[in-house]
Amino acid sequence: MRPAQFSALAIIEQNPGLMQADLAKALAIEPPQVVPLLNKLEERALAVRVRCKPDKRSYGIFLSKSGETLLRELKQIAADSDLDSTSALDNQERQDLLRLLKKVYQS
Repeated sequence: MRPAQFSALAIIEQNPGLMQADLAKALAIEPPQVVPLLNKLEERALAVRVRCKPDKRSYGIFLSKSGETLLRELKQIAADSDLDSTSALDNQERQDLLRLLKKVYQS
């Protein structure tokens, strides 16, 4: 799974029913780039596009059961990897590292 696909699954999980344009904005990519990404997720039965009732031209994006299961597994792998890579740090040092990384990311 590519990082953008993992990110898309995580964003969809937090925002069930979001529109493609909103997913593009959250991923910081152009809206046309979302289409092939979603096509791949749908091909793998990880996400589904559901036509919106108020505006039948729009689709909301949802995780499938398989997508929810895979995302849960991937999050556990990521958490385990984070712990492995910071095993020499105590809890306070880990928190400091996360705080500093967020600061760098936001600047």
